[in-house]
Order: sequence, then structure tokens, then C-alpha cells
Amino acid sequence: MDEKWSLLAHNMNPQAKLLRAWELKGGISAQVTALEMESPDGTKKKVVVREHGQADLKRNPQIASDEFKLLQILKTAGLPTPTPYHLEASSDIFPTPCLVIEFIEGQTVATPADLSSFLQQVAEVLTRIHSVDPSMLSDTFLPKQEEAITEKLHKTSMNLDQSLDEGLIREVLESVWPLPQANAPSLLHGDFWPGNTMWKDGKLAAVIDWEDAGIGDPLADFGNARLEILWAFGVQAMNDFTLHYQAAVTKLDYTDLPYWDLCAALRPASNLSAWGLDENTERIMRERHSLFVRQACEKLNIPYVRHAE
Repeated sequence: MDEKWSLLAHNMNPQAKLLRAWELKGGISAQVTALEMESPDGTKKKVVVREHGQADLKRNPQIASDEFKLLQILKTAGLPTPTPYHLEASSDIFPTPCLVIEFIEGQTVATPADLSSFLQQVAEVLTRIHSVDPSMLSDTFLPKQEEAITEKLHKTSMNLDQSLDEGLIREVLESVWPLPQANAPSLLHGDFWPGNTMWKDGKLAAVIDWEDAGIGDPLADFGNARLEILWAFGVQAMNDFTLHYQAAVTKLDYTDLPYWDLCAALRPASNLSAWGLDENTERIMRERHSLFVRQACEKLNIPYVRHAE
């Protein structure tokens, strides 16, 4: 067993004994390792160590401490998120700071036994995220979502991904950006999709991976979630999820949702082929992405014309 895990366990609890360490699969932006420790009284505890990747560190060198503070706020707000236990801020053990959080007993669910209940719970937790008291976040480090999209729109590649309608999407968004602020800024998860939810016995146990969190129009999260649910479960699931969310959050102005849908649709441009998907999955996702862009354009009364590749 690597000595660094023993040193980390000692820093967390000098009396605890490290029993084992194992890598957790599925992490893309961070390296994730589980540890099991035993206290002198025989109590065993599992924790998760998150070591952020270079892309996140380049974007925010303080991401470990920022995520630690955010998780503290989220627990205070009563959201189902992992409890933050320890921030390893020194570089004596690891090349960069890392954080230690609660090990959630559960798993991600790709094929829910009860899709209707799954969608209701996902919509409900997203509304709770967007309902966090903004005053709790007033002094935080969280970036503004609108600024991130502005930066993305300004960075135009010479080779647009026309297979995902990048030219059309950029053309539409650039013509209206920045959008007028129709809704009060709220907490955004930033990457809300089924793969970032943990489940146990049919109940949502936690929302994980908060490194992309920000502040902005809740429709930004909502649009991204709509696309992800379309990808995962199809059109009817996306429509049902949409109705669940809108029924719960009636005070939002949904007029600009098609534009936020297009912001979500811009995210995978030039990236989708690098996601390591099997051929059939990628084909389905591309077909559904096209449908997603088309429905947004129809709502905006914009002709859906695919640019030549």
C-alpha cells in the first residue's frame, strides 16, 4: 500500500489505522481513491480522496480548498452531498492539495428500475440546489456562468464541429449574447447529469462532483440537465423531467430556455469523439443532440439549417 495514504490517514486522525486503499473508477476530471480506516475502538470508516486533474488546477489553482468550502455550505443548506472531512493543503504528501470527503454508500444508475421516480427525484434535487440562499454564497469564490460562456463564445476555432451544429449554435448565441438577466442568479452545479448522482435502494443518496459549480441563471443547469437526460433516456424522459422541474419552480422566467439549451449543446462540440464512447452510443447521442438543437431553434423561430461539414 502506498505510504502517502498512510500519511494522509495519520494527518486526518493520528490514532487511526489505515486498512486499505483502492482506486474508484469513473472519475474524469479528478483521480479518486477510497480509503478505509479503523479507530482504536474498532470503528471502521470509509472516505474518498479527490485529487484534481491538471485541467481543473489550471482553471482554478485553489480548486481543492474552494470545493471543500462549497461542500461545507451545501451540507449546511441540507443538500444531499458528501460531507467534507479534511483538506490536505500541504504539498509534503501530494504534489497538489487534495480533499477528503464522505464515502457515499450507493452507485450511479444507468438504467433505473423506475424511471418516473428517478426523473422526479433528479428534478427535485436540482430545484433544491437552485434554491440555496444566495446570501450563503455571497462571499464565495464561485465563478459566474455567464462569463464562462462569454469566454467560450470568444474562443472560436478555425475548425468548427459542424457535425454537432457548432457554427449554427455560435451564430445564434453570438447574436443575442449576453442575455438579459431575467432570473436572479443562483447556485449552479455546473455539470448536472445522471452520472453525478448516487443512488441507494431507489432513492437519490447524493449529488457529487462539484468542481464546475458556479453562479448564474438556473436555466443554465436546467438546459444542461435536459440534454443529458435526453442522451441517457430519450425524448419522453427529457419532457417528463422538464415538466417536473417547471411544476416545482413556477417563478422562473423560462423565455430564454432555448438559448440556454443551445449553451448546453455547445459544450460537447469538438469533444464528443474523445469521450471514449462505443460507436452505437456515440451515434445515438449525435442524433439526439441534433434533435435538441432543432427543438431549440424551432422555439426561437430560427430555421434549422445544418452547416456544411
